[in-house]
Amino acid sequence: MTNPASRQALGRNLTYGLLDNLGRAIVTGQFEKQPFPTEAELAKYHQVSRSVTREAVKMLTAKGLLSARPRQGTIVQPTASWNLFDTDVLRWLLERQFSVELLKHFNQLRVAIEPEAAALAARFGDEEELQRISDGLDRMVAAEQGLDDTLQADIAFHVAILRASRNPFYVQFRDVVATALRTSIRFTNRVKGRSASVSDHAAVRDAIIARNEDAARATMRNLIGDVLDLIDTANPE
Repeated sequence: MTNPASRQALGRNLTYGLLDNLGRAIVTGQFEKQPFPTEAELAKYHQVSRSVTREAVKMLTAKGLLSARPRQGTIVQPTASWNLFDTDVLRWLLERQFSVELLKHFNQLRVAIEPEAAALAARFGDEEELQRISDGLDRMVAAEQGLDDTLQADIAFHVAILRASRNPFYVQFRDVVATALRTSIRFTNRVKGRSASVSDHAAVRDAIIARNEDAARATMRNLIGDVLDLIDTANPE
């Protein structure tokens, strides 16, 4: 936990600044060998009001990082209790020391969800939603020519498919995908020495546009499966 010179170090929104500071400190293990501070201690340390610390602690509790117990005060919860679908928690995890194991787990989750999302997009996506998928692919092509951001284009493609699935649970997965893909794509691009295969993504798009559910599912599974293979090849057990 950083010792700020003043509360200005937390940014303009003190509550979210404190949330980010404490969340990152918890995830990186800074409280593994020391008790979590009281609200009074946090307020003094960060030079903020008790109401700001109380709200930040409440938000961290909702994310599964903290819990308040009678006579024990506020304690840090074990990793298994953290809400890994919370984008803040996921971001803090990905920002700490890089973990290939976490990256593998994320892509195992993707391969369980995104192929079905692609199949649903082929079945239920309307013309506007399918156009967004094509737009994402066009951005990837432009990025290959240095005319767009490679990372953002890839994310836009995958998020467009989740939206086109029309499944509200898959659609809400978009923020998790966008957050974690930033690390996944950087890792795989670094290993391959190039950006994601536009042709592989085009195969997914073409299958969805053709309303071929089986092909959409298979091509998306192959795309993410290649990422898992790349992770295993780069980091054999």
